[in-house]
Amino acid sequence: MSKTYSALHERMESRVLENGLRVSYIPKEGFSKTFAVLATDFGSVDASFTLDGKRYDTPAGVAHFLEHKMFEDEDGNALQKFSETGASPNAFTSQTMTAYYFSCTEQFERNLEILLKFVFTPYFTEENVEKERGIIGQEIGMMEDTPGWQAYVGLFEGLFAEHPVRVSIAGSVDSIAQITPETLYTCHKAFYSPSNMALVVCGQADFDAVCQMAERLSPRVPTVIGERHYGKRRQTVHQSLVKRSMQVSQPQFLLGFKDDPLREGESRLRRNLLGELAVRVLCGDTAPLYSELYEKHLINRYFETDYAIIPEGANVVMGGESRDPEAAREAIEREVARLAREGVDKKLFSRMKKAVYGLRLRVLDQPEELTRAQIEAVFGGEDYLDFAALYDTIEASDVQHMFARWMQPNRSTMSVIEPK
Repeated sequence: MSKTYSALHERMESRVLENGLRVSYIPKEGFSKTFAVLATDFGSVDASFTLDGKRYDTPAGVAHFLEHKMFEDEDGNALQKFSETGASPNAFTSQTMTAYYFSCTEQFERNLEILLKFVFTPYFTEENVEKERGIIGQEIGMMEDTPGWQAYVGLFEGLFAEHPVRVSIAGSVDSIAQITPETLYTCHKAFYSPSNMALVVCGQADFDAVCQMAERLSPRVPTVIGERHYGKRRQTVHQSLVKRSMQVSQPQFLLGFKDDPLREGESRLRRNLLGELAVRVLCGDTAPLYSELYEKHLINRYFETDYAIIPEGANVVMGGESRDPEAAREAIEREVARLAREGVDKKLFSRMKKAVYGLRLRVLDQPEELTRAQIEAVFGGEDYLDFAALYDTIEASDVQHMFARWMQPNRSTMSVIEPK
């Protein structure tokens, strides 16, 4: 299927292969590099699932561990193969997905072949799993010594009582010690099935050739996951405050609000747009509250915000360094309550809406970001380039209703890293 987005001056080709793999191509004339990302709808939260009628409860960090191991195969290492073609490969694991990607200026089809082959052909042994366990263990140690990461983990421990999002993406040294080749093969069979994956290419390529190669190098019969288990859902937070002490010069904090999960049939892309806009209206770098907090030294220029949707949940995160995290929290919650009660000023709403739309437009000229955005949209049953039409449907009242949800009783958590 070919779709033209005249308002964005963009075009997209898309196709679902017989085995269920979803393929998207966004042509970019004049761009020197071509990007490709192959991703699976499998992240750190998907630790418990049913496959072939049997329930599996896997160790924390298995999705991240599997990502590390996928580059190795019987006839060498995929990274070495990419280096021979001059391509730049990488991968990442998030709470909700695992993605493998590369960029190149030449030999695109050869690089795409390498990508498809190593992702769909697992190779695990006791020896290479044990070796990787030591490497990831060192990575976990560094993460545990990083104040920003500890604040992030603490926030989700406070927001959720049972949901696996409260566990670090990489797991712990103890949890990865339980991962075996059999564990990895089971997870690969369950989640690296074409019907649970998507391939996105951005740049200059032959779309038909991409689809033919993907069909030839991916499994013909997809695996069907029976169910994923995320624990009992709760509307309220688990803890209002989580504190840790580390070697920092001044306190660091993250404040989170627990939002409602997506309703059945609700657009995930639209909700993300709405969440991003609401956060910017609240405390974007040109919002009144931001100026107030900055002038009082309750935040600094490294203050960051994010809105995220996870299976059976959603949340907003904001924070950074502060001389008084409690005062910052009080001011932010007071402003959320006011906006929920009084609504959003029309001029502020219009200005912020234009700003967020501009940020989304900027992604169109960043192929690496665009491919990731399209992958996330595909996993929600949508296309990223539909954002322009969806954005037109967002009104100030939608933002006000979102603030009202955040201000329901026991919907916020703060994670603080205090100086030792």
